[in-house]
Amino acid sequence: MIYTLDGVASKILLPKFSLEKIIHAKRKDVFSIFSNFEQHEQLIPQFFPSIRIRSVRGETAVVEEHFKLGEIEFLLMSKHVSKPFVLHEVFVIGGKSKGSYIRQEFIEIPDGTKILIDVDLKLMGIMKIPKLLDRSKLIENYSKLLDELTTLCEKSV
Repeated sequence: MIYTLDGVASKILLPKFSLEKIIHAKRKDVFSIFSNFEQHEQLIPQFFPSIRIRSVRGETAVVEEHFKLGEIEFLLMSKHVSKPFVLHEVFVIGGKSKGSYIRQEFIEIPDGTKILIDVDLKLMGIMKIPKLLDRSKLIENYSKLLDELTTLCEKSV
């Protein structure tokens, strides 16, 4: 904790976690679904109630996102950077989770695609309440998002 004359400006260790998932679909198809943020509002509205694209330049896009992860709702501005079929990175550049980072790496394997995901959440304000920061709950809710995306990938095969 950092104490100031105005009160407490808390700094706590924020949730960082990694996940790995095997998806029985071609890497190109998996990448297309996972990185296609433009369609997430239609494909998985329970996680992305709204998405508004602000700008696109090559493999980089700036997007306003309303993102729900369990009971936590994020209103954020993010920068999506893609290296087709290999890497999709999301840098949160605005909102109460500014500084957060998500990295998705797609690896072709004989059974389909292995996806390695690193999540580093930075939370401010009321989002720091310990109940909301239960690491296991965040991982569980993020895993539910991955399960939905996996289902979409495997249906398209």
